[in-house]
Amino acid sequence: MKDVRMIITMSLLFIFPQIILSQNNSFVPVNFKVPDTLENEHFRIRMLTVNDVVKDYDAVMTSIEHLNKMSPTSSWPSKDLTLEQDLIDLGWHQKEFQQRRSFAYTVVRLDESQVLGCLYINPTTKSVYDANIFMWIRASEVDNGLDSILFNSVKKWISDKWPFEKVAYPGR
Repeated sequence: MKDVRMIITMSLLFIFPQIILSQNNSFVPVNFKVPDTLENEHFRIRMLTVNDVVKDYDAVMTSIEHLNKMSPTSSWPSKDLTLEQDLIDLGWHQKEFQQRRSFAYTVVRLDESQVLGCLYINPTTKSVYDANIFMWIRASEVDNGLDSILFNSVKKWISDKWPFEKVAYPGR
């Protein structure tokens, strides 16, 4: 019985600080309900998960030049990105979302047949902003005007549904 109490005590000493730490490190207020989706006649935006890896990888790999032009100082994505590396990235994004430290969403066709891009809502180190938001649309959809539609839809969504007052949209 003494051993069981010791295990429980040690477990609680480990678990409670983790719970407190995760609440204190939350990017958004603890009582804020993070929006699940944004949907319009063009696309659906929902949480990016490891289950999206095949379609996400296709969107990334077919858009490398476009993505590199959007963020010339970034090394992502590289031409040698593997499916496994993308899976690791998606797992990281999913965990960060669950911990409320950052929010990565996938942008998909309404029938979920194709990933059209991604949306990242991140904390910022610049004190003049509450959030740093980056988004991209796969290269094949840029000429269709989908990038502008995504940007305008996200700006309204952030303004209407999120607790941020000052948002940075790098590259915009």
